[in-house]
Amino acid sequence: MRHPRKMILGAVMRGTGSHVAGWRHPSVDRRMLAGASKLDHYLRIAQFAEAGKMHFVFTADSPAITYQALPALMARAAQDYYLDPISLLSALAARTDRIGLVGSASTSYSDPYTIARQFASLDHLSHGRASWNVVTTFETAAAGNFGRRTHIAPDERYARAGEFLGLVRRLWDTWEDDAFTRDPASGQFIDPAKLHLVEYHSAHFDLEGGLNVERPPQGHPVIFVAASSEEGRALAAAEADALFTAQPEMEAGRAFYADVKRRVVQHGRSPESLAVLLGAMIIVAPTDAEAQDRHAALRDAIDVDFGVAYLSSLVGADLSGLSLDDPLPDALRQEPRWSRVPLVMDIAQRRNMTFRKIALHYADQYGHQFLVGSPTTIADALQEMFEAPIADGFLLRSPYYFGGLEDIVTQVVPELQRRGLFRTEYAAGTLRDNLGLDRPCHPAALPSMQPAQAALHG
Repeated sequence: MRHPRKMILGAVMRGTGSHVAGWRHPSVDRRMLAGASKLDHYLRIAQFAEAGKMHFVFTADSPAITYQALPALMARAAQDYYLDPISLLSALAARTDRIGLVGSASTSYSDPYTIARQFASLDHLSHGRASWNVVTTFETAAAGNFGRRTHIAPDERYARAGEFLGLVRRLWDTWEDDAFTRDPASGQFIDPAKLHLVEYHSAHFDLEGGLNVERPPQGHPVIFVAASSEEGRALAAAEADALFTAQPEMEAGRAFYADVKRRVVQHGRSPESLAVLLGAMIIVAPTDAEAQDRHAALRDAIDVDFGVAYLSSLVGADLSGLSLDDPLPDALRQEPRWSRVPLVMDIAQRRNMTFRKIALHYADQYGHQFLVGSPTTIADALQEMFEAPIADGFLLRSPYYFGGLEDIVTQVVPELQRRGLFRTEYAAGTLRDNLGLDRPCHPAALPSMQPAQAALHG
């Protein structure tokens, strides 16, 4: 039976793998660990994902050493190593053909002009495969890297993010689509009448000017937002093409999905214009028992001290003095440093988990869907979530490279294709085309807008 909807699937590219102990798995080639900062490492990941017809590869980012205040945690956290996303994705653009290239960039410690120019350039270099994952930064250590004495408060971060994204969109519209005439006969290369400079002044930004890059092939590179918080949902519903979120439990995920889609409609958009994508760690093997054995090898490589330090880093407070055999205090919900803290608390309370259990659980599963089993078992779980619905697709996380990702591509993807849940070939054209998204019109081309209105938008 052919399914009326098709899943969106993307693959995370993250250092040595998405599991905190993945780099210690017995199957991991030690040469891979030494090569995880090299282009060939990420190219192999991207080519695996492209062979599986996935929509995109995704690379996260952080403008700080995440655990610099926690040396014991830093010493064991192989995941938290980040190459600059634009540099990496630009290199991958030259050696991949169809797969989308999604990179995070922070609105807290970046400049709208720089981000607009970088992603417009990537879109041109990749023939329309660029996507910006809009994030705010919660790591307090980032402040010092940018000459600030204090970190930006959460409410200010999201206010800044909304303005930032609006400015980037306006900068992408600096030129109309046909502004670059390139006409040797007339001698005209650019039509100056189709230039729309941006002037904007607020408490956060002072900008006067425009991009020296023509309008991107996609009009605007695809906008992703990674968030679960109230502020993040609001931003995604108003502005994004896709929302990354962590929803490990079915009923909470169903409510989250319905809430986000309702907000999208309130902004005058169709529900299909924003895709909700869940993070999902996949451990797959030919049988359920083999997959459980693989998971056990990963879980056993985590000790409780690591789990406590890991959860402390996310909460933004030293939790090592708390009793391991008691529940987490509800006071941790107050002004959480990170949007998933309430989610962690909800899981711990619903499952009656002690601090010891939630620390080990969270280090193991990171608050995402965590699926372990045979290809049939994994596909059943993904199909249930897709049809519930709590997701329009999934951001697939491989626990280790390269075997974990190869197992997903060769075992899970074909089963989803057999069920008619996932495509068997790329659509023609850009990432927007492959995601079924419309290309944004330039404001000057909208028939309902007068020239003065168009100038304000341009």
